[in-house]
Amino acid sequence: MGHTEPMKIIILGAGIIGVSTAWHLLEQGHEVTVVERQPDAALETSFANAAQISVSYCEPWANRDAPLKALKWMFSKEAPLLFRPQLDWQQWRWGLQFLSQCNDAAFERNVQQLVALGAYSHTALKDVVRATGIDYSRLEHGIAHYYTDQKSFDTAGDAASLMRKYGVSRQIVTRDELLRIEPAFKTFSDRIVGGTYTASDESGDARVFTQALAQRCKARGAEFLYHHDVVRLNKLGGAIESIAIRANNTPAASQIDLKTLKADHYVVACGSYTAPLLRTVGVDLPIYPGKGYSATFKIKRPELAPRVSSIDDQMKIAISRLGDELRVAGTIEVGGYDLSLDSPLARARCQMLSNRIETVFPGVCDTRNETEGGTPHYWAGLRPATPTNIPYIGQTPVGKLWINAGHGTLGWTHGAGSGKALAELICGRQPEMNFGFYGNTPSRTPKLAPVTAAG
Repeated sequence: MGHTEPMKIIILGAGIIGVSTAWHLLEQGHEVTVVERQPDAALETSFANAAQISVSYCEPWANRDAPLKALKWMFSKEAPLLFRPQLDWQQWRWGLQFLSQCNDAAFERNVQQLVALGAYSHTALKDVVRATGIDYSRLEHGIAHYYTDQKSFDTAGDAASLMRKYGVSRQIVTRDELLRIEPAFKTFSDRIVGGTYTASDESGDARVFTQALAQRCKARGAEFLYHHDVVRLNKLGGAIESIAIRANNTPAASQIDLKTLKADHYVVACGSYTAPLLRTVGVDLPIYPGKGYSATFKIKRPELAPRVSSIDDQMKIAISRLGDELRVAGTIEVGGYDLSLDSPLARARCQMLSNRIETVFPGVCDTRNETEGGTPHYWAGLRPATPTNIPYIGQTPVGKLWINAGHGTLGWTHGAGSGKALAELICGRQPEMNFGFYGNTPSRTPKLAPVTAAG
């Protein structure tokens, strides 16, 4: 069965992935310490995402049409996927591996993995919510995907049938059916040609959930070291012997302030910052940041606001209601670790989100910017993307060192299951899903495509 003795485990990163991992390890009776550089959990990539639990909408970015689209989009500030070339070998390597996934066979293989993880994760999330009673503006009204372009809608059937093939009930719906599902589309309905709908999907606030789960972990004895940077992983022979951390909220942090922590196992769940940290101990994985943007607006007319979470096919953005606010998020910018919101490009992308909400749901939200007296909350986060969009979950070639990272835009969808699966693996058990875990994988589980780099 695996280990029954309690072990000491250190988790680096307190986003949805790290905190879910902590929760499931506590469930198995282990001693957990979480190290996080921010003052609280979920203040980086998990902070203001699209809020969707979208098992049905997990298509990888890499598909047959992606290379040509990406080329066309390189000159548009509003492009859904914008490749911004940097003098960065890691970016170019990632880009080439991404291109190797842009074919139908790879696409279907990657979808199969993502759906398997998504279904497992959705069940895990429901179990955690049942066990904890966490309230996080959850809406169980499904996800609607609407199309404004007939040519795009004509291909929607292929995506829906691929999802159904792997057990997700994504249905094609007419415009009238879509309006019955979500009457809030009424003012925009003359532009809609049709859509798809998955009743089993849902939405909710990832930050609120993660912070509440972190509190419950603490109540069960987990130690959270907030305001601490990971200075280095100390490797001895072929294994991690300890880690060095330093408080970052004291003005005169120096070498003297280094703390050394030891554990039986170490889990790296640092989102986009996982890859640079792992490279310091010789584990080289293609996880590269994709900058995404979101805007959160106060709802002025709740009776006209949507309750069904939705995806806008034309702009490739997701829209979710969170209590008395509306969250809209989307776009990917592959251009390094830049989080700025004040560049001309960032401002154009934020404005695009405001304009689109005003177009689709006119007058429903306060979309005015600050100069006009509004209070929009714009945000940018780095999505840790792999070329396949499949995360790395499992044991690295370095002893005692585990990884749970690379979830791209699906960290919230795949968080609970990724945490549960890694806890199972650490305890010597095999999680019940057909997924290619990184590292020591029994042969019955499909291995990942040849994207996995040396390391």
